[in-house]
Amino acid sequence: MKRLYTSAMAISAALLLAYAAHAQVSLDSVRLAAKDTIALAKFYQAAFGMQEVNRIVNPGGTEVFVNFGATVDAAKANKNPMMILFHRDSDDLKDPTTHVIFSVKDMAATVSAVKAAGGTIAGDPRPFGNAGIVIGFAVDPAGNRIELIQRP
Repeated sequence: MKRLYTSAMAISAALLLAYAAHAQVSLDSVRLAAKDTIALAKFYQAAFGMQEVNRIVNPGGTEVFVNFGATVDAAKANKNPMMILFHRDSDDLKDPTTHVIFSVKDMAATVSAVKAAGGTIAGDPRPFGNAGIVIGFAVDPAGNRIELIQRP
């Protein structure tokens, strides 16, 4: 009986430690790649109101960090995860699965902003079942896919 109790306690302790490890995990940032990261940062500013908060020039290319905020100072103060635009040699990659997802308040206005900033819309936004949710897909100038979700 003592061995059973000891085993049960060990399993419970291991489960608690595993839960605690997962509870301390959070999203740090999202990384997208582009041949011209500076131009892509300008797209995200024009289409989604993001601001450049940091820039690192590496031998392989420039990394640009962007976040949401009405001003650069507001974006720097924003504690939400940033998006890091990382250099790649070509924008010829076409991966329809990997993408960034934004919640939007007004799908029509967001679609207009994406188009005005130089992005494209991959089909008309559409309802997601009967949930009252509208989903759209956009593509930034570097070919990265963006999912847009408007909740009721």
